[in-house]
Amino acid sequence: MAATDTGREALVHADGSPIRILAVDDEPSLTELLSMAMRYEGWQVATAASGSEAVRVARETRPDAIVLDIMLPDFDGLEVMRRIRTDLPDVPVIFLTAKDAVNDRISGLTAGGDDYVTKPFSLEEVIARLRGLLRRSGAAQSRNDSLLVVGDLTLDEDSHEVTRGGDAIHLTATEFELLRYLMRNPRRVLSKAQILDRVWNYDFGGQANVVELYISYLRKKIDANRDPMIHTMRGAGYVLRPATS
Repeated sequence: MAATDTGREALVHADGSPIRILAVDDEPSLTELLSMAMRYEGWQVATAASGSEAVRVARETRPDAIVLDIMLPDFDGLEVMRRIRTDLPDVPVIFLTAKDAVNDRISGLTAGGDDYVTKPFSLEEVIARLRGLLRRSGAAQSRNDSLLVVGDLTLDEDSHEVTRGGDAIHLTATEFELLRYLMRNPRRVLSKAQILDRVWNYDFGGQANVVELYISYLRKKIDANRDPMIHTMRGAGYVLRPATS
């Protein structure tokens, strides 16, 4: 299994893209510590220091989970959660509460919060709570070292099995290597020179046609009678993205 530097399995979206977290607290030092710990997990982190900023940032970034202080300078965390959930009704929320604020914890949970952590807290505890919430919400899954997933397309690097939408796809050895390179770099435009270097192991020079040829082979097998995943970026290269529907 793939793991973070902490030794834990990395959590990602089903298509391999990183988890997004919003951390909200009016203490900059605290949000910076939280952000560092979350980035260490490989997650993308946005921060906010007030309720109004949190609502705006949530609408812009659409986080998979929120770590939210109850006490904020403009309006409290309960109101922040209420406003955010008008747009993101299922987003999990962990409240940060003062050690002696029992009423805050009760209010947060009865209002629909998913969990709470009391200050002062250990970063390890917050990360553990977040990982549990992300798994239960279905936002994240463990990344298997041998399994690449982009949308409904999967490739097992150990067994060399490839499926799309559950249907087996049979590839030649070169087609498999090309698809593996594309799937290791989802949503990233890869030039013909990069593809030649990584798949065929030789320098670019009059060989663009071999890349075009094998991209066409892959398209016939991956995209045939389906919404396309392999896209040509004219003058730039090729990109693999999850199908739009």
